[in-house]
Amino acid sequence: GQYLCRELFLSIALTCSILFSVVKLYCSVLFVLCCDMMLVCGGETLEHSCPQSWLMFGSSCYYISSQRKSWDDSRQDCVQRNADLVIINSRQEQNFLTGFTAVAWIGMTDREVEGTWIWVDGTPVNKDSLLWAPGQPDGAFGGEDCGDLHTMINFIGLNDFKCSTRNQWICEKTLT
Repeated sequence: GQYLCRELFLSIALTCSILFSVVKLYCSVLFVLCCDMMLVCGGETLEHSCPQSWLMFGSSCYYISSQRKSWDDSRQDCVQRNADLVIINSRQEQNFLTGFTAVAWIGMTDREVEGTWIWVDGTPVNKDSLLWAPGQPDGAFGGEDCGDLHTMINFIGLNDFKCSTRNQWICEKTLT
């Protein structure tokens, strides 16, 4: 019994040692790859990266504000950052952006024609390809002509809201 226990212990110890070596080797390879990338970039961030405090997803950079402004003032802030309010092109992009704030302005509006939602670049919003909050858009309080992204319990998705409301916002710019 004691001999079997000792052999089992040694076997486990050897297995752990081998696993540790493999993990250590894997981590070393990753470290070298990271260092190589830093050397290629001259010790700076990658050429195709986002500015500090911006988030990257796909080929875009996103700025999540911590302040609250109207939709128009939010858009102006984005423009000053060489960006615009975010245009959500896919459910994947929407999922990525969901959860950074409870409510954030995004780049859609129906100011020109009530019920016809367009993005800030003039393209139509495909209502079927994105997740809208339950019952939205509803124009409930009149003049709900600006779009936001809600992340609240039982109310997650795109929403229409009064443009003068002060919300956080999300800017987007393409990687250069």
